[in-house]
Amino acid sequence: MDTLYMFATIIALVCILGFFNEKVTKLTYEIGLMLYSTILGIILLIGIALFSDTSVGNVLKEIQGFDIHDFLMHGVLCFMLFAGSCHMKLSDFKKQARQITVLSLVCTLLGAAFYGLLIYGASFAFGLKLSLPVCLMFGSIIAPTDPIAATSILSKFGLPKDTSFLIQGESLFNDGIGVALFVCFSGMVSATSGSSDEGFFGVMLREVVGAVVIGVVVTLVCFLMFRFSKHPHLKIFISLLTVSLAYSLCELFHCSGAIASVICGILFSELRTRYAESEEKEHAELFDSFWETLDVFFNSILYVLLGLSFVSVLKMESVLLLSITAIVANLIARVGSLSISSLFIGKIPDGFTKPGFIALLTWGGLRGGLSVALAMSTKDLVPEKTYYIILGCTYAVVFFTTVIQGLTMKPVYKIISKSRKPA
Repeated sequence: MDTLYMFATIIALVCILGFFNEKVTKLTYEIGLMLYSTILGIILLIGIALFSDTSVGNVLKEIQGFDIHDFLMHGVLCFMLFAGSCHMKLSDFKKQARQITVLSLVCTLLGAAFYGLLIYGASFAFGLKLSLPVCLMFGSIIAPTDPIAATSILSKFGLPKDTSFLIQGESLFNDGIGVALFVCFSGMVSATSGSSDEGFFGVMLREVVGAVVIGVVVTLVCFLMFRFSKHPHLKIFISLLTVSLAYSLCELFHCSGAIASVICGILFSELRTRYAESEEKEHAELFDSFWETLDVFFNSILYVLLGLSFVSVLKMESVLLLSITAIVANLIARVGSLSISSLFIGKIPDGFTKPGFIALLTWGGLRGGLSVALAMSTKDLVPEKTYYIILGCTYAVVFFTTVIQGLTMKPVYKIISKSRKPA
């Protein structure tokens, strides 16, 4: 199918499914898109079986076989991360720097290790006998929470300001940590990557520190043009240049483009705040409106693509057993990593008790497109059977956390908030 027709088809689905949800079911927008596109994906699967080897069947296969990995990792991820972070205030980040650092670094490392070990044990129990490096790589795919879900779904439930910022900050930064971990463990799996010679901490240092340096330097240089430009649309173009250039340089020097994109967004927000006097009000409103609209647009496409591709779970052997195992292992690993991380996090925000805080962040730890994209990138690293296990289990976790946890987040938060200490 021609790229333009494919794009038009996806946009049509976003509009139709979004309109149906708005007028009929009134679910949270992103959850509605994913849920109904999943149902549509199952219908497409039936259609493909009925119209096998026909032009209709081929069209349905192309719609369902859209490459999420390429779309996200080599397309829109940098813009989505910038959009999610360009409204964060550096002062708020400084206030919770310790908590965000512990959650995004320590909690992600522990979560990947715990999940990997749990899956490693389960694989032997089920006779799959996955290797430890493969399981740890799988853990790095599942461990990072999703910034898209954090900003678009959790923000609608009235979470306290500091807690909401903490969840958003963790999810924005642990994407980059998760990618860095994936590079390390996938190098162990392939045993041919240069990362295996460089060493685990060498890779992490290059991925994280290199990304910060690139993000800061590119933003400072590009912001000079932004500050002295009087053209409102050119200002937006400069912000697009900033994040895309930083991400491209990270790809070139093998650093974390995800972390660089977040650094660009936060630094852009800080510099705009400092020089707000020189930025006309309508220019600022246009800038904010553009990035908010772009964020929602890409989010909508991604959730529809995730839903349509969910039937990949069916290609996995023992679908129900492995899916439940993956979901339970994710919850256990999240609780374990948060429990240990909470020992170093310092003051827990907004009066939550430690058990309540752990429960809130466990149920609020939604997974999304990045996990699926990383899972898809393992196709050439592992045998086909293992690939479909990784991809299928990843989809199961993403669907459960986005739809089930997302839909129940509000009542869960109300229960947990009853134990909050008065401010």
